[in-house]
Amino acid sequence: MLTIELGTRLRIMKTHIRKNDLVEVISGDHRGARGKVLRLDREQGIVVIEGVNMVYRHVRPTRKNPQGGRVQKEAAIHISNVLLYDSASGRGRRTRFEVALNDAGRVVSKKRMTVGGTVINTITKPEKTK
Repeated sequence: MLTIELGTRLRIMKTHIRKNDLVEVISGDHRGARGKVLRLDREQGIVVIEGVNMVYRHVRPTRKNPQGGRVQKEAAIHISNVLLYDSASGRGRRTRFEVALNDAGRVVSKKRMTVGGTVINTITKPEKTK
Protein backbone atom coordinates (compact mmCIF):
# COMPACT_ATOMS: atom_id res chain seq x y z
CA MET A 1 0.00 0.00 0.00
CA LEU A 2 2.81 2.39 0.89
CA THR A 3 4.67 1.76 -2.38
CA ILE A 4 1.57 2.53 -4.46
CA GLU A 5 1.02 5.80 -2.59
CA LEU A 6 4.71 6.71 -2.81
CA GLY A 7 4.84 5.80 -6.51
CA THR A 8 1.95 8.10 -7.39
CA ARG A 9 3.53 10.93 -5.45
CA LEU A 10 6.82 10.66 -7.32
CA ARG A 11 5.17 10.92 -10.75
CA ILE A 12 3.70 14.39 -10.17
CA MET A 13 5.77 16.85 -12.19
CA LYS A 14 6.94 20.20 -10.95
CA THR A 15 5.59 22.87 -13.25
CA HIS A 16 7.38 25.87 -14.66
CA ILE A 17 4.10 27.42 -15.78
CA ARG A 18 0.81 28.33 -14.12
CA LYS A 19 -2.77 28.91 -15.15
CA ASN A 20 -3.29 32.17 -17.14
CA ASP A 21 0.40 32.32 -18.18
CA LEU A 22 1.23 33.16 -21.78
CA VAL A 23 3.18 30.24 -23.24
CA GLU A 24 4.75 29.22 -26.55
CA VAL A 25 4.68 25.69 -28.00
CA ILE A 26 8.25 24.59 -28.75
CA SER A 27 7.72 21.22 -30.46
CA GLY A 28 5.13 19.23 -32.35
CA ASP A 29 2.57 20.19 -34.99
CA HIS A 30 1.76 23.52 -33.32
CA ARG A 31 5.35 24.70 -32.87
CA GLY A 32 5.59 28.49 -32.53
CA ALA A 33 1.94 28.93 -31.49
CA ARG A 34 1.27 31.13 -28.45
CA GLY A 35 -1.68 31.21 -26.10
CA LYS A 36 -2.95 31.48 -22.54
CA VAL A 37 -2.95 28.42 -20.27
CA LEU A 38 -6.56 27.43 -19.59
CA ARG A 39 -6.00 24.27 -17.57
CA LEU A 40 -2.99 22.52 -16.03
CA ASP A 41 -2.91 18.92 -14.78
CA ARG A 42 0.29 18.21 -12.84
CA GLU A 43 -0.49 14.54 -12.25
CA GLN A 44 -0.79 13.75 -15.96
CA GLY A 45 1.75 16.39 -17.00
CA ILE A 46 -0.56 18.06 -19.52
CA VAL A 47 -1.62 21.61 -20.27
CA VAL A 48 -4.53 23.04 -22.30
CA ILE A 49 -3.70 26.23 -24.22
CA GLU A 50 -6.25 28.65 -25.66
CA GLY A 51 -6.51 28.32 -29.46
CA VAL A 52 -3.81 25.62 -29.77
CA ASN A 53 -4.29 21.94 -30.73
CA MET A 54 -7.94 22.39 -31.73
CA VAL A 55 -9.95 19.17 -32.23
CA TYR A 56 -13.57 18.40 -33.13
CA ARG A 57 -15.91 16.68 -30.69
CA HIS A 58 -19.09 15.16 -32.07
CA VAL A 59 -21.87 15.93 -29.61
CA ARG A 60 -25.30 14.43 -29.40
CA PRO A 61 -28.32 16.78 -29.32
CA THR A 62 -29.31 17.67 -25.74
CA ARG A 63 -31.55 20.25 -24.09
CA LYS A 64 -28.54 22.48 -23.61
CA ASN A 65 -27.42 22.03 -27.22
CA PRO A 66 -30.51 21.02 -29.27
CA GLN A 67 -28.64 21.26 -32.57
CA GLY A 68 -25.85 18.81 -31.71
CA GLY A 69 -23.13 18.43 -34.35
CA ARG A 70 -19.41 19.10 -34.29
CA VAL A 71 -17.92 21.32 -31.59
CA GLN A 72 -14.34 22.56 -31.83
CA LYS A 73 -12.33 22.67 -28.59
CA GLU A 74 -8.76 22.68 -27.31
CA ALA A 75 -6.99 19.39 -26.63
CA ALA A 76 -4.14 18.83 -24.17
CA ILE A 77 -0.41 19.11 -24.90
CA HIS A 78 2.38 17.63 -22.80
CA ILE A 79 3.89 20.19 -20.44
CA SER A 80 7.43 19.56 -21.71
CA ASN A 81 6.41 20.94 -25.12
CA VAL A 82 5.74 24.49 -23.86
CA LEU A 83 7.84 27.34 -22.50
CA LEU A 84 6.83 30.54 -20.77
CA TYR A 85 6.63 33.40 -23.30
CA ASP A 86 9.03 36.27 -22.60
CA SER A 87 7.67 39.50 -24.10
CA ALA A 88 11.07 41.22 -23.80
CA SER A 89 12.87 38.69 -26.01
CA GLY A 90 9.80 37.80 -28.11
CA ARG A 91 10.12 34.02 -27.67
CA GLY A 92 9.68 31.22 -25.13
CA ARG A 93 12.24 31.16 -22.32
CA ARG A 94 13.05 28.82 -19.44
CA THR A 95 12.13 29.97 -15.95
CA ARG A 96 13.87 30.07 -12.60
CA PHE A 97 13.18 31.28 -9.08
CA GLU A 98 15.19 33.87 -7.20
CA VAL A 99 14.72 33.71 -3.44
CA ALA A 100 15.45 36.61 -1.06
CA LEU A 101 16.34 35.70 2.53
CA ASN A 102 16.34 37.86 5.65
CA ASP A 103 19.10 37.93 8.30
CA ALA A 104 17.65 34.89 10.06
CA GLY A 105 17.77 32.86 6.83
CA ARG A 106 14.01 32.81 6.30
CA VAL A 107 12.39 33.35 2.92
CA VAL A 108 11.15 36.93 2.50
CA SER A 109 10.19 36.92 -1.18
CA LYS A 110 10.37 34.80 -4.32
CA LYS A 111 10.65 36.08 -7.89
CA ARG A 112 9.62 33.89 -10.80
CA MET A 113 11.71 35.04 -13.73
CA THR A 114 12.99 33.92 -17.10
CA VAL A 115 16.60 32.98 -17.69
CA GLY A 116 16.96 36.28 -19.58
CA GLY A 117 16.09 38.20 -16.40
CA THR A 118 12.50 39.29 -17.06
CA VAL A 119 10.51 39.11 -13.79
CA ILE A 120 7.15 37.36 -14.28
CA ASN A 121 5.74 37.77 -10.78
CA THR A 122 6.88 38.28 -7.20
CA ILE A 123 5.54 36.55 -4.10
CA THR A 124 6.21 38.47 -0.87
CA LYS A 125 5.55 37.13 2.60
CA PRO A 126 4.18 39.67 5.09
CA GLU A 127 6.33 40.18 8.17
CA LYS A 128 4.94 38.80 11.42
CA THR A 129 4.35 41.42 14.10
CA LYS A 130 4.52 40.43 17.74
